[in-house]
Amino acid sequence: MRIVDVGTGPPVVIVPGIQGRWEWMKPAVDALSATCRVITFSLADEPTCGGRFEPATGFDCYVEQVREAMDLAGVERACICGVSYGGLVAAAFAARHAERVNGLVLVSALPPSWTPDARARFYLRWPRLLMPLFLVSSLRMYREIAAARPGLLDGVRAAARHGITALGHMTSPARMARRIHVLESLDLERELDGVAVPALVVTGEAVLDRVVPVTLTEEYVRIFPHAERVTLNRTGHLGLITRPQEFAAAVGPFVGSHADHRSTRRRVG
Repeated sequence: MRIVDVGTGPPVVIVPGIQGRWEWMKPAVDALSATCRVITFSLADEPTCGGRFEPATGFDCYVEQVREAMDLAGVERACICGVSYGGLVAAAFAARHAERVNGLVLVSALPPSWTPDARARFYLRWPRLLMPLFLVSSLRMYREIAAARPGLLDGVRAAARHGITALGHMTSPARMARRIHVLESLDLERELDGVAVPALVVTGEAVLDRVVPVTLTEEYVRIFPHAERVTLNRTGHLGLITRPQEFAAAVGPFVGSHADHRSTRRRVG
C-alpha cells in the first residue's frame, strides 16, 4: 500500500472522504505537516493506492487500512482524523483498536446514524450514467469556496484550482456508490458504546456546508460528550481545502496535546 508520510512531530493519520483520493486534501496535509507528522493514503479500493480491498469484507477494509498505514510508517499510536465519510472509518478504528489511538478528529464527518437522502439515492441508482449531472451539481460548492476568499477573482481562482485537482485525481462514481452500500451492515453506534477517546469535532459554518449538515456531524458531541468543538469560519464542507491554515491551527494543538494519551473503553453498567 502506498502511503504519504510527511512532516515531523506528533503523528496524525488522515482518512479521506468518499471520493477516496488523498490528493484532494493536499492543502491540509501540507499545512498540518508544519507541526505534525502526517500519514495519509487513498482509500484501499482506489487503483493508485495499491491497497488490499475485498468486496466481501467491504467497509472493514478501510478500517484495517488505517492499521496497515500505521504499521508501514512504524507508528504505534496516533491521532486519527476522518474527513466526511472518512469520519466513519476513523471512528470505527477507534472502537476496534483503541490501544493505538491517541485522539479522534472528526471533520465534517458523517455520523453513525447517517443514511442516504433522496438526492444521494437518486445518484446511487445509476452512478456512472449520472456522473455528468453530479459534476454539474457540484457547482453549488462555489458559494463555499468564494466565501473563504476576499474577492470575486480570488474565489474564481480557488474554485478553478480545486476543479483542476478533482479532474487530475478523478474519482469513480461506481466506487463512491459502493462505499455507501457497504455501510448498510454497519452498526457503528453500538461499537462506539463505551469507547473513551479524546475527540475534536470540526465543521464549517452551517449555512455553507451543502454536503453534510453540521447538525449531523454534531451527533459526535452526543456520542463523545467530552469532545472539543471547533467551527472554521467562512467555509463549509471544504474547510481543510479552502482554509488549510485555519484547519491546521485547530487540529495541530489537539494532536500535540494528546500525543501520549492512552485510549480505553469506558466501563458501562
